[in-house]
Amino acid sequence: MPSPTPLKHEQIAAALERDIRSGVVTHGGQLPGETTLAERFSVSRNTVRAALAELSREGLIITRSGKGSFVTYDERPLDARLGWAEALQHDGVETRFEVLRLEQIRDDALAGTLGVDSPDFIAIDRLRTVVGGPAIAFERSRLPVTPATAGMPERGLPSSLTQALVEAGLIASHGEQRVGARPLTPEEAAELGRAAADWFLCDHRTMWSADGRLVEDVESLLDPTHFGLRLQFAEE
Repeated sequence: MPSPTPLKHEQIAAALERDIRSGVVTHGGQLPGETTLAERFSVSRNTVRAALAELSREGLIITRSGKGSFVTYDERPLDARLGWAEALQHDGVETRFEVLRLEQIRDDALAGTLGVDSPDFIAIDRLRTVVGGPAIAFERSRLPVTPATAGMPERGLPSSLTQALVEAGLIASHGEQRVGARPLTPEEAAELGRAAADWFLCDHRTMWSADGRLVEDVESLLDPTHFGLRLQFAEE
């Protein structure tokens, strides 16, 4: 018996998947809008939405609705999925980072919190400053130890950690972001050049791959003089 012909939205999803996997659409890039895709494939926007939902279920794309929360820099939204350096640079802010810590550690408490089997992580602490200006962020990243990440302490940290994770096969498809505020510890205040107990915005993200592997757990302490949180909502 011949195989059934794929539905139209399945054909579109397959075509877009080829674009993504072949690099026509780069990681972190953006697919054309629904109207453009509908014109490309000569279908309705509803059919396009069904195709995009298929890609989302496969962990190949992340879709955004008209509501959600976004970290901003000087009131301009930042796409944190790109990594702070690229997101800020895209917004015209030149920054540099200083690596304060880069080593393999054992953290049983974090493994328990995340629900992962291995308590071994690559710990990366970075201080980010505006070129010619003050420190604006203190970031603590914890990565899983894999054959590709295990050598990071010896090799050193590349300029783009986000790109290094992609090259290591650690590609985020979903996760959780928690944003709040808390006072700096004396150690954090010293690193940032701020007064002890100053309050900073705290952005904590945990990201997972499509197959459920940990990609990165990162806490970013952000200068509230520049960073903020913007909420968007839409009535159903």
